[in-house]
Amino acid sequence: MPVSQVVRLWAPLAASWMLMAVELPMLTAVVARLPDEEIHLAAYGSLVFPVSLVVEGPIIMLLAASTALCSHGRAYRQVYRFMMWASAALTAVHAAIAFTPLYDVVAEGIMDAPEEILEPGRLGLQIMTPWTWSIAYRRFHQGVLIRFEHGREVSVGTVVRLVANGTALLVGYALGLPGIVVGASAIATGVVTEAVYIGWRVRPVLRDRVYPAPPEGEPLTVRSFLAFYVPLACTPVITLMIQPIGAAAMNRMPDALESVAAWPAVHGLVFITRSVGMAYNEVVVSLVGKPGSVPALKAFQTRLMLVTMSVLALLAATPLADLWFARVSDLPTGLVVLATVAIGIAVPMPGYAVLQSWYQGALVKARTTRPVTEAVLLYFALSAALLSVGIARQDVPGIHWAVGSFVVAGITQTAWLWWRSRGVLRDLARA
Repeated sequence: MPVSQVVRLWAPLAASWMLMAVELPMLTAVVARLPDEEIHLAAYGSLVFPVSLVVEGPIIMLLAASTALCSHGRAYRQVYRFMMWASAALTAVHAAIAFTPLYDVVAEGIMDAPEEILEPGRLGLQIMTPWTWSIAYRRFHQGVLIRFEHGREVSVGTVVRLVANGTALLVGYALGLPGIVVGASAIATGVVTEAVYIGWRVRPVLRDRVYPAPPEGEPLTVRSFLAFYVPLACTPVITLMIQPIGAAAMNRMPDALESVAAWPAVHGLVFITRSVGMAYNEVVVSLVGKPGSVPALKAFQTRLMLVTMSVLALLAATPLADLWFARVSDLPTGLVVLATVAIGIAVPMPGYAVLQSWYQGALVKARTTRPVTEAVLLYFALSAALLSVGIARQDVPGIHWAVGSFVVAGITQTAWLWWRSRGVLRDLARA
């Protein structure tokens, strides 16, 4: 298999991930130009975004699941039913947090958020209520498109999302609405619009490719699907739980408000460089095991690791960081310094994101998903332990300690995935 075949499948998926990664920097750039920018950025970065991510966690891996499983109409309908029930339940959880006193338990009791960001955070979560269901529907059908080699539609969907997002940001900015209203409304508008577009674009694929396809392999039962999916779903749930835990930890460390205010800009920039590695996961699921795939995939991933880490290192070590954070994101000078150091600490992140996609994709292809959960549990435990040390020490700005903790835990998680996937990769290489 030539490397060019890997690139052809990866490129539209990477474009989709990168375009999606631009979303948070866009939000930061607009909200930072509105009144009380630190409060509204902190409310979004330490409450609205991490809580929304944790609630949606169980449905994130529907993309990998539908790519791997939805080869015919019966399997599609079975996984579709699961997606709809899970989406309804998780949306109810989100609404309970956003609209009931449970919010005070989460925001004050668990996350110890500063008082000035509590009400903006509550409003932002209320606006974000459609988030989970829209993302579940979109990711599930994106997996179908990827399986049947319609990656271009996935990329176009992300462009549609960004256009809707940007339009909402501009309208909110022009109306002078509060920053949290502008940001949360833009994100919610974007995900709903993209879900509608993907639902429209997948219809001919379902009609012409999925429904007529004969069943293949072992029948997909509820038990077999849950045995496959539950360990896989635990991965983003546990990983995303670290986001609010990290925000709660930063709230208890030096430079608390400044750290959580800078976090959206840092997370957004790092996510851009990591996103192309995340897109590699579905490429591995689709191609690994085919003749000649392993050498081509490994050659590609080595280049991808070097490029993505080099980009982040260049940004951290040159005036480009000041250009990005001060000019594009419009952060105050104090936050620019905090953010620049943070991305320097984060340089290994895009590299190990590629490796994680390689090992995890191979395990998903083999329907051996338990090691994925083991690795993320290790990540969670180590991150939490290191964050606790940072709270006890009280000698490093919160954002710097948090990013460093995530890097150490992420490298350890990658090492565990390597160890547990060795046998699977040997078998796939012989295929």
